[in-house]
Amino acid sequence: MAIYIIKVTTNKEDRALELISTKVHKKDLNVYSLARPHGLRGYIFLEAEDRDSAEEAAYNLPYVKGIIGKTVTYEEIKNMLEPVMEEINIEKGDIIEIIGEPFKKEKAKVVRIDKTKGEAVVTLLAAVVPIPVTVKLDNVKVIRREKEGEEGEEGEETQAKPDLTSTNEEEAPMMNQDDFEEHTGGLIPDDY
Repeated sequence: MAIYIIKVTTNKEDRALELISTKVHKKDLNVYSLARPHGLRGYIFLEAEDRDSAEEAAYNLPYVKGIIGKTVTYEEIKNMLEPVMEEINIEKGDIIEIIGEPFKKEKAKVVRIDKTKGEAVVTLLAAVVPIPVTVKLDNVKVIRREKEGEEGEEGEETQAKPDLTSTNEEEAPMMNQDDFEEHTGGLIPDDY
C-alpha cells in the first residue's frame, strides 16, 4: 500500500477527485482513499494497493495529467492533511483585513466573535452604511488593535465628512443651485 501524487489541472481538483472516485467505485479498484488538501493546488493524493490500481483509477480522465513517479509516506504529507488548531487572537474592536472572497482586501472592524463556530461579525469600513457581515476567522488577519491606535483610527480608515447639522453658517458647507439638476419628471431620463 502506497500514497501516490496525481497531477491535475489547477482549480479543477474537486472535479478531478469526483471523476476518480466515480471510476474507483464503478470498477471496484483497490483504492483506499483520496485527498485534496486545502491550499494545495494542482495535486491530489491517492492511497492504493499498488501502482496499477492508482494508474487505472486516474487513466484517461478529464483534468488528470498523470501520476508523479515518486510515492510519499503519510509522515511526509501529515502536516497538509491534519489541521493544526491555532490560538485565535482576534478581539472585539480590532481592525482586520479580509483575505478570503468575496470581500478580499477589504478592511473591517470586528463587532462580535464566535470562537466556537470560528466566525466573526464585522462591519466594512469602506461601506457607507455599516452592515454586519459574518466571515470565517481563517479568512481574516488583524491589522491594528483598538488599544494601539484609538486616536488615529478615525482619520486613517474613514474620511472626515462635513457636518451638515451645524447651525453656524461659517462651518456648514455652502450649496449652490448648480449642485442640483432640474428633472422633468419620471424615473427614466429624457435622453434614454
